[in-house]
Amino acid sequence: MGTENALYTILVEKIKQESLVLPTLPAIALKVRQAADDPDINLGHMSEIISHDAALSMGMLKVANSAMLGRGVKAESVSQAVTRIGLRQIKSISTAMALEQVFISKNEIVSMYLKKSWAKTVDVASVAISLMTFYLKEHKHSPLMLDTVTLAALIHSIGVLPILTEAENHPDVFANPTFLQQAIIKLSSSIGAEVTKAWDLSQDFTDIVKNWSDLTILPAEVNYLDFIRAGAIYNGIFKNESTKEILLKSYVSKGIMPDINFMRNDEFTEMVTEVKTMFG
Repeated sequence: MGTENALYTILVEKIKQESLVLPTLPAIALKVRQAADDPDINLGHMSEIISHDAALSMGMLKVANSAMLGRGVKAESVSQAVTRIGLRQIKSISTAMALEQVFISKNEIVSMYLKKSWAKTVDVASVAISLMTFYLKEHKHSPLMLDTVTLAALIHSIGVLPILTEAENHPDVFANPTFLQQAIIKLSSSIGAEVTKAWDLSQDFTDIVKNWSDLTILPAEVNYLDFIRAGAIYNGIFKNESTKEILLKSYVSKGIMPDINFMRNDEFTEMVTEVKTMFG
């Protein structure tokens, strides 16, 4: 266990000294977030900013025309997409759509791990978004927001990135994935919380990233954590059967889903598949 302990010790020390290299938000996401905070911003100016990035423009069109926002007149331009999404949600959605750019590396092995991590993240996010979409149809006055759960679900495992970056300096770790996985399990949530702070996201996002895998924290009221955890259940990340059953029963009692088998029905799985296309 020397290799894993060495990596773990290095990571812990760097966290203490605040010297761990954290990923940075893509420049376009920063630009949109800054613009969204401008009280004088308008839809036209926001559309112009987004239009300068082809990938983000495409992402916005996918979101605007997705089942997530309900079907209506198809948005065929960035301006129409921004109008449909709305300035209130554009800050989180633009950040979410730009996130794939963070999951890249020039190192072949690290790149492989990052691609797997992004794919798993998208799987969880697609379920969380789908479940909240159904929930909000029945609970129109809920304070929960689709754009918030979208971004929260896409950053819930962001702490993996700095760990993989640091592990790049210890190639022997990759020879035994168990070592790397243990470091990720032990540290990714706390490191991910630091990333959210570095990105100047709200405390809500920090709490979600820090606590989503800590099942001693069970909110009494409907919470974003519930939707992300449902995504983890759906994708086999939570493996203990009794734990899964307890969580699912709590979602039924909270009114998040009508019964514990809801996520197995055809309508739900179709929604998950459709939502996933936003990120592909």
